[in-house]
Amino acid sequence: MGLETVLLACKPGDEGQGTRLAQTAVDIAKPADARVVVAQVFTDGEYDSTAASLGVDEADLTPERIADQHGTFGPVVDLLDAEGVEYELRTSIGPHADTIVDLAADADLVVIGGGKRSPAGKAIFGSTTQKVMLNAPCPVTFVRRE
Repeated sequence: MGLETVLLACKPGDEGQGTRLAQTAVDIAKPADARVVVAQVFTDGEYDSTAASLGVDEADLTPERIADQHGTFGPVVDLLDAEGVEYELRTSIGPHADTIVDLAADADLVVIGGGKRSPAGKAIFGSTTQKVMLNAPCPVTFVRRE
């Protein structure tokens, strides 16, 4: 069984990295004709503040609306559309790492981003990224923020 589903895990704080994350997902998914699940992962507080910043009631805060208006997710969808890659948008609320690991149960590979670390911390990723890498039930591709 080959690569069928790539989970692209995006969260607030990935601003400015959406295109890099999406390009990595495209580079992996497109040759395999795999589908990309764009997971928009928010904590409860982030979800509430996203609804407020977009000026909508939580009932109207659809995954499509978030992707269309949120700075992290818009570039991801734009690139996937431009590349003709099949994708699905999914919004999940909960602790970032645990939620991503749970979503990874249905994926063949996870793409996740993170920042650079200090020289002393090079072996340690951010807590979310590290937890996902150690606990995901499938391989994880890490995209370092420039």
